[in-house]
Amino acid sequence: MHKHIDTLQCITSGTPAAQIQQAKEACEAGTRWIQLRLKNESDATILATAKVVKEICAQHDAVFILNDHIHLAIGANADGVHLGKEDCSPLEARKQLGPTKIIGGTSNTLEDIEYLVESGVDYIGLGPFRFTATKEKLSPIVGLTGYEKIMAACKIKNIHTPIVAIGGIEQADVQAILQTGIYGVAVSSSITNATDKKETIASFYNTLKTACV
Repeated sequence: MHKHIDTLQCITSGTPAAQIQQAKEACEAGTRWIQLRLKNESDATILATAKVVKEICAQHDAVFILNDHIHLAIGANADGVHLGKEDCSPLEARKQLGPTKIIGGTSNTLEDIEYLVESGVDYIGLGPFRFTATKEKLSPIVGLTGYEKIMAACKIKNIHTPIVAIGGIEQADVQAILQTGIYGVAVSSSITNATDKKETIASFYNTLKTACV
C-alpha cells in the first residue's frame, strides 16, 4: 500500500496549549502534515492533546503524526508515529500499529538510514541541518555537505525511502537542500513564528514543487 508522505512536515513545539494553537493555525494556512512533539508531559496530557490535534487535522484533511508514544498514538487514532533514535524500535512499532499506519524514524548518519530502511519505516527524518533550539540532545550537525554525501550513498545503495531534512531549516535553505536528492523538509519555527503563515506555507510548497528532485 502506498502511503503519501508530504514534502512539507510541520512540527509543533512548546506547551500543549501552544501546540494545539500551532496545529490549528498551520492547518488553516494549508499545512497537510502535523507532527505533535510533546516532551516531559504526562500520558494523560499527551493523549488529551493528541486527540484535539487529530480532530483539527481530520477537519483539514491533514496527516497527524505523534512523536514517540505508540500506545498514545493508538489511543488518539493518530495516522502514525515518529520515532527518535532512543525510542522504541520501528519493528516493535509496526507490530503494535499494524500495516496501514505511517512510521517515521530519526537519523543522523547513513548507518542510521540503513537500519531504518531494514526496519521498514515509511519515511526518515535526517538531521539536524543546523543548530536548532527546539530540540534537546542534539545529534552532530549534518549540514548541506552531509546531505550531499549521504544522499549520494543512498542512491548507490538503491535506497528509495523518502528522506526528509530537519533541524533549523528556513525557506531560503530549501532549494539547496532539495538539490542533494532530499525528498522534503520538516520545519517548526519557520512556520510557527511566521507572521503570514498562509503565504509562508504556500511559498514552501511552491519551492518544493518546482525543485528538480
